[in-house]
Amino acid sequence: MRDVCRNVRAIGYTGIEIAPFTLAENPSGLSAAARRETRDTIESEGLICVGLHWLMVSPAGLHVTTPDASLRERSWQHIRHLIDLCADLADNGIMVFGSPKQRSSHGISAGEATRHYIDGLAGVAPQAESRGVTILVEALPPSQSDVVNTLAEAAAIVHEIGSPAIRTMFDTHNAVDETDPHPALIERYFDLIRHVHINELDGRHPGAADYDFRSVLDVLRRLNYRYWVSLEAFDFTPGAETIATDSFRFIEKEIAQLAA
Repeated sequence: MRDVCRNVRAIGYTGIEIAPFTLAENPSGLSAAARRETRDTIESEGLICVGLHWLMVSPAGLHVTTPDASLRERSWQHIRHLIDLCADLADNGIMVFGSPKQRSSHGISAGEATRHYIDGLAGVAPQAESRGVTILVEALPPSQSDVVNTLAEAAAIVHEIGSPAIRTMFDTHNAVDETDPHPALIERYFDLIRHVHINELDGRHPGAADYDFRSVLDVLRRLNYRYWVSLEAFDFTPGAETIATDSFRFIEKEIAQLAA
C-alpha cells in the first residue's frame, strides 16, 4: 500500500478511497493494529483517507435486500462493521453504497427489495452518525440494479430516513440513463450530495471519451462544493498509473479552462 499511496500523491492526488476487500477477505476482522498501520501509511505519504467503496465484494454471499431475514441481518451486520472500519481509517469518512449484486431484488419485487434497503439503512444510521461516517445512497442504472435507479429516488430515501448520516452522491458513469442534464441534477440535489465520482459514461477514465466534465465541474464550483471529487474507472486496460496520471492531468486542464 505504501508504494501505491506514494505514487498517487506524486501524481497530485490528495485523497484515496479504499475498497475494503483489498485490505482483507473479511475486512471486519482487521485488527486495531492493522487499521492503525493502514491509516498511518496513508497519512505518512501525504494523503487523506476519503472512505470506502465497493462495500460488499467480500466476504462472499452477502445480500442486503434478500427475503431471507437471517442473511439480510448478517449482511447489514457487515455494513455495521464497515462503519467502524471507515471511522478508524478516516475522519468524517464516507461509504459509497453501490453494491448492485448485493442489493438488487432476488425472489421478491423491486419495491419490496427497496423497502428492505431503506429499513436496513435506517437501522445502521445511528451508528454511522455516532462514528462520524456518512453512508451515501448511490443511484445505479437499470442495467446494474433494479433498486434505486435515479438521483431522485436516492434523494427520496435520504429524506425518508432523515438522518445526517445518510446522504447521496453523484457518479457521472452511473447517471448514464438519467433524462435530465447532469449539471441540472447536481444543482437540484446539491444539498444532499456529499461525494462525486468521475468517469466516462462507458466506464473508462476521464478524457478517454467525450463526456462534458467541464459543465459538471462548473456547477460544483459555482455552488461552492466542498467535498471530494474522486476518480473511479472500470476499464483498467491502460494500466493503473496511466489511468491515474492521464485523468488527473485532463481534469486539471478542464479546471484551468473554467478559471480562464
